[in-house]
Amino acid sequence: MYPAQIKSVAPGSPAERAGVKSGDQLLRVNGQAVTDILAYRALLEAGRASLEIARPAAPAFFAVAQDHHTIKAQEAPTFTFEVEWEDPGLEFEEVLFDGIKKCANKCDFCYIHQMPRGFRKSLYIMDDDFRLSFLYGSFVTLTNLTDADVNRILDENLSPLYVSVHTANIELRQDLMKWWKLKVKDERTTNIRDMIERLEPIDLYTQVVLVPGRNDGEHLDETLAYLAGRPNVISAAVVPVGLTDHRNNLAHVDTFDADGARDVLRRVNLWRARLLQERGTRFVFPSDEFYLLAGESLPSEEEYEGFPMLENGVGMVRDFLTEGLPPLPARVSPRRVILATGTLFAPALERAVEPLRDVEGLQIEVRPIINRTFGVATTVAGLLTGRCFRHAVEPGEADLLIVPPTTLRYGTELMLDDVSLNELRGELRMDVRPGGSTLGELARVLLGEDLNSQPQFGFSAHAVKEQRGQA
Repeated sequence: MYPAQIKSVAPGSPAERAGVKSGDQLLRVNGQAVTDILAYRALLEAGRASLEIARPAAPAFFAVAQDHHTIKAQEAPTFTFEVEWEDPGLEFEEVLFDGIKKCANKCDFCYIHQMPRGFRKSLYIMDDDFRLSFLYGSFVTLTNLTDADVNRILDENLSPLYVSVHTANIELRQDLMKWWKLKVKDERTTNIRDMIERLEPIDLYTQVVLVPGRNDGEHLDETLAYLAGRPNVISAAVVPVGLTDHRNNLAHVDTFDADGARDVLRRVNLWRARLLQERGTRFVFPSDEFYLLAGESLPSEEEYEGFPMLENGVGMVRDFLTEGLPPLPARVSPRRVILATGTLFAPALERAVEPLRDVEGLQIEVRPIINRTFGVATTVAGLLTGRCFRHAVEPGEADLLIVPPTTLRYGTELMLDDVSLNELRGELRMDVRPGGSTLGELARVLLGEDLNSQPQFGFSAHAVKEQRGQA
């Protein structure tokens, strides 16, 4: 049994009329234990449902020793209510009632293995949960699935899923991912070709994390040829391996240089042109990092075909640039502004904001920030922390520090290391604000408008990890 904590009850709903309150627990639906929000919805779709509710006044079960006797706490009182073709009106604290399914792999390039110590627990959770993939688009490897999991995906049509393929070469994939045999519940799941074919009714968005000298070059061509030949594979994102300076006792892994990035783009562009003719889609989408590393122009907005993998770093720069600058005033009240960003994006940002330098009174400096937390190997803006900004900006040297909104935790003003914007404001003796997700929003912040520019991605797989990490 997996008690599901109830967060709130909709006014006027069947649950409210039955006396259900926030803090109660859902125990069963139609006598069945419920593992997650998807199973809950599936049971409701039967039309008639009996919901068993518990109201724990204290921890439901525990034992203590007293005079050599065991005392058992009183069980929580329970009651049931029924609904028929009607939503019960329950909102739960979490979407997974039985916990997050963990990864069965020990990838050479796993970012969690490269994390420095001292961060919140959620950042160290090695999740690999197909339910979060369906709900929020997080990538999974499929190697930890049971036969029952596969059947459930098919029976409930949990489509689309987002799958980390990395390579279609079975032996090479094992060498890259090094799954733990004791954690693999069904040996068939380690064969990525077999899994893609077993899941043929399910649409799959795939990604290939490229490691120089390992799965790039001809191996990449082999992988794309296989994926493009599967009707249920909708697209493939190609992203470079991400490394930190915290790789003690880990295998040596190289990063891409400009020549390596150009070779990836050359190969991928051949596939994109071919598949646009054959499938009506470019199918393969390289991440922005390859273009920035290679010094090549970004594709047009149209070429991203709706930005299906934006949060995977595919098209974020083009999406940022799509909303151009608003009409600019001739002058503003004098202010000095530091635009802080990662070292990779800084040159592109410098070019984008150049017209703003003509506004009288506005002094802008684009400042590339070296990552003091993850190391110089980490060049993307989203992994900058409060510590990075403290090292890179002197107190009082500007009127306004603008940080990338991707550095903030979902819906908050907290960075990865739990430093808040308010703390930075006090320590640096200047205003500190997120800059917006588009060039137009950034310009309006620079010109003094008050925007709600925190990232607003709604609930996410990371938010689920946040809750689990705090439990």
